[in-house]
Amino acid sequence: MGDDAQRALQRLRDHTVLVVEDEAVIAMHLEDILTSGGVRVVGPAPRGARARELLHRSRPDLALLDVNLGGEKVFPFAEDLAAAGIPFAFATGYGQAGLPAIWQLRPVIHKPFTQPEVFRGLLQALEGPAVSSA
Repeated sequence: MGDDAQRALQRLRDHTVLVVEDEAVIAMHLEDILTSGGVRVVGPAPRGARARELLHRSRPDLALLDVNLGGEKVFPFAEDLAAAGIPFAFATGYGQAGLPAIWQLRPVIHKPFTQPEVFRGLLQALEGPAVSSA
């Protein structure tokens, strides 16, 4: 694991991440990745309605959102997270181009992903957008 991934791992340890993912195998893989790094997992939630229930039951520090939940787009739930001030990253095979313009600056973890990519994407979400000095 590279230095930036190690830094992400250390920074995210003991945080709680809500995983919103409809594919059981991917959700289990994400849970393994996160818990192996000392991250607590809420979920997974396979649909937006379940994600909302989990959000109201236990306020996570961050969220990782699959863009397409069995044909249901995750963007209404992303709006809920943004309104609540909870940082999040998207997980998708479509990359940044698969996001509406409003979400283009949010971190994207490209599927298929590796452990370092997951931690870097979540750290980017936690730390927020880079501040430009221009």
